[in-house]
Amino acid sequence: MTKTSFKPAVIPLMAVSAGVIVANIYYNQPILQTIALSLKVTETQIGKISMLSQLGYGLGMFFLLPLGDKVNRKNLILLLCGLLVLTLFFITLTSSLTALYILSFFVGLFSTPAQIILPMAATLGKENRGENVGVVFSGILVGILGARVISGFITELLGWRYVFGISGLMVLLVTLMLKLYLPEVPSKFKGSYFHLIKSTLAFIPKYPVLRQTALLGSFTFGVFCSFWTTLTFHLSSAPLNYHSGIIGLFGLIAIGGALVAPYFGKIADKGNVRRSLLTTVSMIIGSIILIKIFPYSIPVLILSVFFLDIGVQATQITNFTRIYSLHEEAHSRLNTIYMTTYFIGAAVGTYFGLLSWKLGKWDMATSQMLLWSIIALIIVIFSNKRKA
Repeated sequence: MTKTSFKPAVIPLMAVSAGVIVANIYYNQPILQTIALSLKVTETQIGKISMLSQLGYGLGMFFLLPLGDKVNRKNLILLLCGLLVLTLFFITLTSSLTALYILSFFVGLFSTPAQIILPMAATLGKENRGENVGVVFSGILVGILGARVISGFITELLGWRYVFGISGLMVLLVTLMLKLYLPEVPSKFKGSYFHLIKSTLAFIPKYPVLRQTALLGSFTFGVFCSFWTTLTFHLSSAPLNYHSGIIGLFGLIAIGGALVAPYFGKIADKGNVRRSLLTTVSMIIGSIILIKIFPYSIPVLILSVFFLDIGVQATQITNFTRIYSLHEEAHSRLNTIYMTTYFIGAAVGTYFGLLSWKLGKWDMATSQMLLWSIIALIIVIFSNKRKA
């Protein structure tokens, strides 16, 4: 099957598969408190599993994602998914914090197929690139946000280890579906792995748009991860005192925002990128200001979660559409630069979120988020006005 003969139904399959895979990085966030109590460790100690899974994902972006331009993408996806299944099953057996740290890192590393699938969608029909990427990215976002709902409910009913066991079965199922239906897209790069990485790094000085979008993505997603990690502690602390099932429900609110991603992909296909980015980053800033002023108002929290997620998601889908237009035969390598920076931002954002929570609880955590979102706005304001 070539990129000109693929069946349209494969795009929804890719979206669902990417969502199921990437969700594994986020299952731990609403149940951090529960895992901490189970292993008898502190909030700060257990919070590091979220940081390590994002760090593993970021490193996977750099060392594994470029292979999508060199080797058979389908085989690469299937191999990494198989390793992810094994890692998830090992988590169900561990009682050691150190082992959980190591396994969380490998969960992130082996979740890389989500980002191999995404640029693959960009190759399946240039005329609908933004829409196809938007659909698959929506799947990724629903996976990220739905993970919080699923993990909260499963933890309440069965315990936190079952979250990862059930996820292992879900990844196994989508792996079988991908083996049957994922199209074969021929690779174009013929050099060695060393030259592959070298050519990837060469894109950084070559494309100003890539540098701008990578920095913007890292700061906005850093805010996103800092928010969701510290929100768990905020909601589980006095005076709210919510349990993991209720905390997970906040992910349902955010899923509504994920469903608008294809719409922003269509806008990006038509240009007018800079104005769109100014709007979406401003939505992030507005949401953080609201939750800072009204930290215990549930209606404000619901509203802020919804619009913060729309702002982050719309920013990212616009960024993806921009970078995939830069080089038709290097989508995986372009995605490598973007996503490595993106998830380094996630790991650093989570770290500073945890540090801020430790030093000043919710007030300091929201101040950190506000600072990062203002930096993101400055990047947009002073960025190149090119539409690419």
